Amino acid sequence: MTHKTKGIVLRTIKYGETSVVVTIFTELFGVQTFMVNGVRTTKRSSAKANHFQPGAILDLVVYHNELQSMQRIKEFKWDFLFQHVLSDVIKNSIALYMVELLQKCLNQPEQNTALFYFCEDVLVQLDTANKAITANIALYFSLHLTHFFGFKMNDNYDAEQNILDLREGGFVAQEPAHANFINGEQALITSQLLKVMQLYELEDIKLHHDMRQKLLLHYQDYYALYIPDFGQMKTLMILHEVLG
Repeated sequence: MTHKTKGIVLRTIKYGETSVVVTIFTELFGVQTFMVNGVRTTKRSSAKANHFQPGAILDLVVYHNELQSMQRIKEFKWDFLFQHVLSDVIKNSIALYMVELLQKCLNQPEQNTALFYFCEDVLVQLDTANKAITANIALYFSLHLTHFFGFKMNDNYDAEQNILDLREGGFVAQEPAHANFINGEQALITSQLLKVMQLYELEDIKLHHDMRQKLLLHYQDYYALYIPDFGQMKTLMILHEVLG
């Protein structure tokens, strides 16, 4: 039986001479692995292989069997044709960061349409975002993605509760005994980012690239407290370089 679904490509691995194994976050079935044959044989088929770049948003017709770990794709085409995300160095680096972070959090092949639409919307808006908005999208995505995995930060920042305790996921009045906390300007900016509901609001948050780097490192530590075996983000160093 076939199903029509949208999907965001997370990872593609070459298999044999002509095929690829693709991990896709689908609208209907959550994260799934697909074998795609015959997309690396000719110039024409290589153009088809371009569909499976990480971050690409596809319109799919798939075969789905819950008893199998590897699924098959019957048909695929662009659902949204990016103008910049797959070719612009900065925007592509941000998309790859988003994809890696999402993949580290997605452990089970379960449907999560709200999460899918959130990720799709951020990628689509990234494509046309101006420079000021683009520079802050990784921060926004890192903070707001947590909502879908049950450890969203509590934005209770005020003049007294102005220290962000990463272990508690909220702002406190006194420095905790452990080292997992953010204070000063970094705590204030985090509170501002948590209040952002639409990406265009990011334009009003003016940050130096060093501040973005420090915040992203803190947010990585936050994820590591909640996601088992989270490890280090491979795309974070690249993102620091291109945003610097």
